[in-house]
Amino acid sequence: MSRNAMRASLLSGLLALALAACSSDSKKPEPDPNTLPVNYKREIVDTLTRELDDPTNVRDAFISEPVLRPAGKEQRYTVCVRANSRNLSREYTGAKDRIGYFYGGHLNQLVEASKEQCGNAPYKPFPELEKLCLGNKCE
Repeated sequence: MSRNAMRASLLSGLLALALAACSSDSKKPEPDPNTLPVNYKREIVDTLTRELDDPTNVRDAFISEPVLRPAGKEQRYTVCVRANSRNLSREYTGAKDRIGYFYGGHLNQLVEASKEQCGNAPYKPFPELEKLCLGNKCE
């Protein structure tokens, strides 16, 4: 075998090895989109901590259990959240309903809910949100 033929054979072998490493066998499988959310309360609190103008001293906080419901053309676990939070002027804005959508067991989206989405939700007290305190913002 000539020197060029040996190089070509070696390069072909290395190329095959590199391609095998990139094969679909090494990819992680997609998660089940409808995995029951386990830490849904913690994820809701973490998200509201970032999204509310003043996430401290929240009043009248309630949450529903995760339930599978239609979301577009598919089914997703959702949670309804109701809370009365303060704006930047530290005035309470009134109770607002939000709906959280979960994908693969984790919160994917938390948006304002319509009456049809959460108006009749079986709410339970959500003290974890009411007890949220960040630094000296707590009364």
